[in-house]
Amino acid sequence: MEWITAENVIAVGTALIGVLVTLAVVWIDRFSPQRKRLAYRVQLNTPLHREGTDQDGEIQTVRAGDMSGVSGVSSPADGSTLVLLRIENHGDLDIETEAYGHAIDPNGLRVTFGTYTDPPDGENVDVQGVVATIPPGQGHIRTALEGGGQADDPKLRFERNMVVVPKVPLARGQYFKLLVQLSRPVTDGNIKIIGGLTNGDPQRNRSTTFDDKQPRFSSTVRSVTIVLATCVVALAAIIVREQTPPPIGCATGTLTVTGSTAFAPALRDIEKAYEKDCEGSDVIVDVHGSTAGIRKLAEIGAKTSKGTPAVVALSDGRKPGGYPELRENMVAASLFTLVLNDGIPLDDLSLDEVRRIYQGEITNWKQLVPGLDRPVLLVSRDANSGTRQVFQRRVLDRNEPANSSQNCQTLDDHRAKVIRCELDSTEQVLTTVAKLPGAIGYSELRASEGRKGMHKVAVDGRLAVVEELGESSYPYREIEYAYTWGVPPAGSLTASFLTYLSRGGGQDVIRTHGHLPCATPKGLRICGDA
Repeated sequence: MEWITAENVIAVGTALIGVLVTLAVVWIDRFSPQRKRLAYRVQLNTPLHREGTDQDGEIQTVRAGDMSGVSGVSSPADGSTLVLLRIENHGDLDIETEAYGHAIDPNGLRVTFGTYTDPPDGENVDVQGVVATIPPGQGHIRTALEGGGQADDPKLRFERNMVVVPKVPLARGQYFKLLVQLSRPVTDGNIKIIGGLTNGDPQRNRSTTFDDKQPRFSSTVRSVTIVLATCVVALAAIIVREQTPPPIGCATGTLTVTGSTAFAPALRDIEKAYEKDCEGSDVIVDVHGSTAGIRKLAEIGAKTSKGTPAVVALSDGRKPGGYPELRENMVAASLFTLVLNDGIPLDDLSLDEVRRIYQGEITNWKQLVPGLDRPVLLVSRDANSGTRQVFQRRVLDRNEPANSSQNCQTLDDHRAKVIRCELDSTEQVLTTVAKLPGAIGYSELRASEGRKGMHKVAVDGRLAVVEELGESSYPYREIEYAYTWGVPPAGSLTASFLTYLSRGGGQDVIRTHGHLPCATPKGLRICGDA
């Protein structure tokens, strides 16, 4: 199943998490009884002493809201402690009196302050008084604390070390406070509330200040927001990330690619890309010229008794005649250019001037640049070169003159009209032209760019420009062909690499090297006219 990739699994999983979290929140919000929650917090726990009180020894209090209680707060004795408790609806739903019903105390809540032993052992904490404080406008809380107006209903009261609180209905976010005076200090950890709702005891929460407002969003909403935001970011990262399309039909094994040295830079990058995309493949680029590559393929093919050898030969232009077993595949349209040493101040030569130079009619540059006495040095490729074959066929319309120099500087054949040498590769040609004053040569277009000591030369005012292929009359251009011995079997490494080269990911590499893939709309027209 081709869709099962790491990226797709992560994307689908992330989307499912987002959907499931949303459904879970809806279910919890609408159906879960756990959303009715009582909570409490200790907002004050401080000892009282007579020192520092008013003249009558009474504690002074400032009260906001309605007050009710079984007993007022008494005058403090040494060791007395004041504790302020806040009891609140901490859930998302209203709490009615019917929601109470804990097995320990079905009548409401019990607030305990430490443990109590009977008979007293001197360590017991006794409640000396309690006052309930209710915010304004919430009279139903006062009514509930006072017993609902009925004599037999439970009311707010205290006994020994506990305060007994009746059932108090609380809307979401409502609260009341209990100010309790104790006979001795007690730690916050020993203040507990038992009883409460049918789903358990009230939970202790925390507040950094008195009477903190309810947060704008509940913790559940915040958690869901974080989860969904994470899912969205993960999906965006997967979608935005640049995806390289997988090659068409990867295969394993070893393949040799030979032929054109002009196309070699693109071949080496395609080799790396294919081996990265197709693990288990080993592509070897071993180029020595188009004609040499065709001959090597033919020799290996003739020795192969069965099947097709794992060899592909690249050629600048169509193969020579006499190899009927070879099958051709158009790969790209390529441009070539004349290059000239920087010591010759010419940027343009007419087609006629180029032909006269290579026919030996122009032997010194002073014939084109008056005052410049510099012999012409022809730096050419050997007979195996496809670049040379294209130059002879497309530009000269004849063969180059014979080789007359071994070092490209001195004339070894005194019968020759011009100094001409032959080199094995495009790189050697470019290096020699840049080094020798008066030298002229040719190469594949992209290989000549960025070189010091030499420059490209236009022909009849036309430079080699990839974007003008098919629209310009520039003559030095050719189709790059890939040859195999017969038709390679489907699923073989040879067939897979050819597909990658001509129609797959290799097209992007070919473009970066200044060639026009034949599989593009423009390339189809140009290659089809070849």
